Amino acid sequence: MSREARWNALLELVGKNGRVEVEDAATTLDVSAATIRRDLDQLAEQQLLTRTRGGAVAHGVSYELALRYKAGRHAPEKQAIGRAVSELVAVGEVVGLTGGTTLTEVARSLAVRSDVVGDTAAAGMGGQPALTVVTNALNIAHELVIRPQIKIVVTGGVARPQSYELTGPLASGVLREITLDVAVLGVNAIDIERGAYVHHEGEASINRLLAQQAQRVVVAADSSKIGKRAFARVCDLGQVDFLVTDKGIAPEAEARFAEAGVTVVAV
Repeated sequence: MSREARWNALLELVGKNGRVEVEDAATTLDVSAATIRRDLDQLAEQQLLTRTRGGAVAHGVSYELALRYKAGRHAPEKQAIGRAVSELVAVGEVVGLTGGTTLTEVARSLAVRSDVVGDTAAAGMGGQPALTVVTNALNIAHELVIRPQIKIVVTGGVARPQSYELTGPLASGVLREITLDVAVLGVNAIDIERGAYVHHEGEASINRLLAQQAQRVVVAADSSKIGKRAFARVCDLGQVDFLVTDKGIAPEAEARFAEAGVTVVAV
């Protein structure tokens, strides 16, 4: 298991139980106790948890929102997609993230990437952040704001309790004034003929603007969303550079996306 995967797993355990014990975590993750101690020390340095004599406890930050938000189907697929998307982002880039359970996993994977974490000390001393994340998702901002290596820009706007996303003219106004290296879109459906969709027209408008302001666009969607349509259209496939999904994508669908100029990454 990679360090990034262990860190995500440890944070999940702390978020779920409020604490984690070294020996229990070592057994659960099938690694040595020394490895867990080292991981917990490094996570504590990032202020993501507080070390105790035998393990660690939650660091005065509420994990409830993120855990509640994550609950849903296809969790392992979404975690794999999150890791794959994070590999498409280079250190120093400005990344736009929409909301959604899959995008939450993208944010978590970005935050624990070894080359991003390696810039923690420099960021804490006033240096340049390893990444700049622009998001309209309250839960993603909530998770990333305590990570010193990542600069967080929140759009503003009116919050939707169903998705924790900010929408409306305040959000649009901010996005029109910035540029992005990459926009990562979480969608409710993606259709080969018509493009990407979400359920709410306000979210579709913000997603569309993120895509317009970016040099490249990544759609992150598990295979259950492929070949479907939802209420509000975000963009057509001509604006999408990458589709990151799971191995449940049908071969014929993958071929048709490729024909449309979309690079498919199936994990």
